[in-house]
Amino acid sequence: MIAPLVATRARILAARDTAEGREKSVRRRLGAAWGLLLLNVIGYTGLIVHVPSIVGKAITQGSLPLALLLLLSVNRRVVVRPNVFLCLVTLLPLEAVMTALNPQFLGTVYRTVRLAEFVAALWLLSPWFGRRDLLLLRYHLTALGVVISSVILGLLVAPGTALGSGRLVGAIWGTPSTQIAHYCAIVIGIVVILWACGQMRGRLTVFTVVVASAVLVLTHTRTALTGLIAGIVVASLSLIDRYVRVRKMIATAIVVVSIAVVTASSFILSWLARGENSEGLRNLTGRTKVWGPLLALPRDRFQEIFGFGLSNSSFNGLPIDSNWLSSYLEQGLFGVTVCGLILLFLLVAAFFRPTGVQRALALFLVTYCLVASFTEDGFTDATPYMMDLAVAASLLLPPLMAYRPDP
Repeated sequence: MIAPLVATRARILAARDTAEGREKSVRRRLGAAWGLLLLNVIGYTGLIVHVPSIVGKAITQGSLPLALLLLLSVNRRVVVRPNVFLCLVTLLPLEAVMTALNPQFLGTVYRTVRLAEFVAALWLLSPWFGRRDLLLLRYHLTALGVVISSVILGLLVAPGTALGSGRLVGAIWGTPSTQIAHYCAIVIGIVVILWACGQMRGRLTVFTVVVASAVLVLTHTRTALTGLIAGIVVASLSLIDRYVRVRKMIATAIVVVSIAVVTASSFILSWLARGENSEGLRNLTGRTKVWGPLLALPRDRFQEIFGFGLSNSSFNGLPIDSNWLSSYLEQGLFGVTVCGLILLFLLVAAFFRPTGVQRALALFLVTYCLVASFTEDGFTDATPYMMDLAVAASLLLPPLMAYRPDP
């Protein structure tokens, strides 16, 4: 009697160990794939050690197909979880394909293929949307932490290169100051909300917020700061009736801001001005000088509705720095409408979700992307903003029990 029971127990333990090992392997591959997707959207602008541009671009652009291979190794049967967010996102590459088939826009084919690959990767990740353990959010937080750590390391190794322009940039991996500020703002917001909901320790939260805030200040980026404040305010208001810690945090923030305005108003105004004159502030650091000619560009009916095809989000050699105008140029009124529907759907979905950490995190991410979309290139193409919104969508989907894409 004892021998069969021992054998049965041994088989159960072996099966459990096998399942745990498989789960760890899946998690490692998912985390690596998410990191590769972020590497793909960061792009390449140079390294502290000279590397030929073609090699650097091959690293970033090659990370996308490698991420697809990793995801296919996990999701072998290509099981996807239908959801409205990814259906809306899929409209962007579909429209880009239609534009690229037009003979005069054949130069956009390569970018269209890469966007289609990126959206396909998001579909392969969809079975892990809605998990209670916030799996994709934690991978996103880890990947952003690695990028910020490389920026800090570059500041320590080559401070002249990192701060040579007066604004912190990536010295090891050439990351622009606006992107660094974006990553810092997302990390700060996520960590603060996790702490407010009791899912992160206080010491770790303080350390992360202090380091990321210092990096954000050194970038002198107003858009990221504005989006961070707006996102935290909206997320906190969604939690204020449930968590005492949130109410105390809001009260403390009001006191701190009041004291800062009274005692350090001149420093704050100087930091916000960034040495610009009134003309620079009025034209948003030269952005409106690009926006006016872009809107005045002659278009036929097809170009007005479907745009000129995917590009590097520039006009006459100058960056557009606006999601909506970039969408209008590349994908016309169709692209602008799809972008608006993506944000609207996520906000409506958050409204119908129960109060909690997932809803608050999603509201923070969507609010930040909405604020930043007016002065930063956004989510028409494969960008960090699209990854932010994908994480928000994963937080808003309800969990599925025993949803296993790979037996």
